[in-house]
Amino acid sequence: MHFHRWKRREFITLLGGAATWPLAARAQQTERVRRIGTLTGVADEPMMQTRLAAFRQGLQQSGWIDGRNVQIDYRWGGGDADNTRKAAAELAALAPDVILAIGFPATERLIQATRTVPIVFVIVPDPVGSGFVDSLSRPGGNVTGFMQFEYGLSGKWLELLKQIAPGVTRAAVLWDPAIAVGIGQFAIIQSVAPSFGVELSPVYVRDTSAIERGVSAFARSSNGGLIVTASASNVFHRELIVTLAARHKLPAVYSNRDFVTMGGLISYGADFTDQFRRAALYVDRILKGEKPADLPVQAPTKYELVINTKTAKALGLDVPPTLLALADEVVE
Repeated sequence: MHFHRWKRREFITLLGGAATWPLAARAQQTERVRRIGTLTGVADEPMMQTRLAAFRQGLQQSGWIDGRNVQIDYRWGGGDADNTRKAAAELAALAPDVILAIGFPATERLIQATRTVPIVFVIVPDPVGSGFVDSLSRPGGNVTGFMQFEYGLSGKWLELLKQIAPGVTRAAVLWDPAIAVGIGQFAIIQSVAPSFGVELSPVYVRDTSAIERGVSAFARSSNGGLIVTASASNVFHRELIVTLAARHKLPAVYSNRDFVTMGGLISYGADFTDQFRRAALYVDRILKGEKPADLPVQAPTKYELVINTKTAKALGLDVPPTLLALADEVVE
């Protein structure tokens, strides 16, 4: 009897083991594929592909593999407000687990489209002033992410312009007055201009003809330089802006490296690829159950200075060795 009981228990244990093993394997195979949406307001381009690759790499390091346990849906606004709005509505309707919003226009449209789907933004200049979050430390809603820069950075652009082109006494500031961020940047540049002895001329970045007219009129007088502030419209028109700076022989400082790799003189701004990697960590935390409301908005931790020495030579400028030594990258 005793022997029989032991046998029975052993048999049940064996059975249990055999029954649970295929179940575990089956559970792994049918593990729920999580969905991530991404929306960028600017066109699909090589630099964006590099950054999205850094985002996927960051996800992979946390165990999320695109096509295996996550599916990433990509949408592009292409610099057009209507397209961006449509793409945002489409993504929100898919009800993904989380959306990566790239840039100010994409973030704005997504927030209009959904107040429930978690959103992680990158490259957004002033999330509090734009009304995206309640505060940096306690975002409060369905949105959090990574700021493009802190306003104080804007003053640095004028300082760099004077360092690389000491003869500059006039600077045209290309900015977008339609956004709070544009006004904030211009105010900072204005506040430091007297200490550098530079007179400012605002150029509104509304459309192609406004930019062409503004820069051409400014270039009629000598000793001029350009400061190209951070805005989606400046990024959208960057080929035109870099071309105009070269045509009118104007030294120009830009807010990000994309302008310099296509022939602009010098840029200083956040390392965006780093932001995409860090955004992957926030997406991972949200997929694991944390709420955007509890994840503080983060300021950039890495800034980069990029100088194009070929452009400097074309403008007849000698880049100070001290500046070259500080550069994170030199484009030749």
